[in-house]
Amino acid sequence: MSTNVGYRGQRFGVKKAYVTEPATGIKAAEVEAKPATVNWDQAALEAEEIGKRYDRSPVLDGVGFSVQSGECFGIIGPNGSGKSTLLKLLSGVEAPDDGAVRFAGRPLGAYGRKELARRMAVLEQETLPPVGFTVREVVEMGRYPHQNWLGDETEDSEERIDSIMRKLGLSRMAGRTLEHLSGGEKQRVALAKVMAQEPELLILDEPTTYLDIGRQIQLMDRIREWQDEARLTVIAVLHDLNLAALYCDRLLLLHRGRVAGIGTPAEMLTAERLAEVYGIAPILTTHPVRGVPQVLLQPGGWMPGTED
Repeated sequence: MSTNVGYRGQRFGVKKAYVTEPATGIKAAEVEAKPATVNWDQAALEAEEIGKRYDRSPVLDGVGFSVQSGECFGIIGPNGSGKSTLLKLLSGVEAPDDGAVRFAGRPLGAYGRKELARRMAVLEQETLPPVGFTVREVVEMGRYPHQNWLGDETEDSEERIDSIMRKLGLSRMAGRTLEHLSGGEKQRVALAKVMAQEPELLILDEPTTYLDIGRQIQLMDRIREWQDEARLTVIAVLHDLNLAALYCDRLLLLHRGRVAGIGTPAEMLTAERLAEVYGIAPILTTHPVRGVPQVLLQPGGWMPGTED
């Protein structure tokens, strides 16, 4: 059974979007409860009307939001919407031209490099060093922020690394070099490296790119487990809207360098918003177990006038 859902794109004469009924009859409110680890009264990171320009061309304009402690906060939007630039500003790689970013109540620029690395980690698409390093050596690199000026670490650093490698199934390949690993194995090593940093905030830049669907779920499950155990705050740029709905507490929808909306997956993944921002006429359904929206694509479901 399906129900027509209108949106502004209908004036172009394209196909209508549809929302299907949940297969199990479970109400979304019954299964979309927020995890107990989220502190909705404490902001971990705040973006205060930040803007960024390159060659006088605005890439981000007036972007403002807060990420709560223990939250998994997803950033979605089409290519060219400013997602990668936003992550650079949030992680301190670049400074905003306008506005400010605050982490744990302090301006991001007030942190020293090593202090920030102890509290914030970034898992990027290409986060591993060149070939030649072993799995163990790469994971140990994550402990650098915790070393003193002599290169010494805490007494339990080796135990922590051993525990992380066991948890991610890397112990048996500790001596293997990176060039002999599969894509999924490399992604696990990259995750182990940032886990070794023991951050308060983890920033993910399209972490599931190039992974098959099984590896995508494994990776996101491991991150969610780590988040729950360590009360970790996660900010993730995700292209896959369905993964974003399954794993994120809230989503920020970015469009042409501006915030098009912030809210729960059910609030952001609507036919109207997807038509306006992505130029598509999707079929929306409700996940039968999780109760969150899932986006189904259909051939010919793009809107005229949205081609590159």
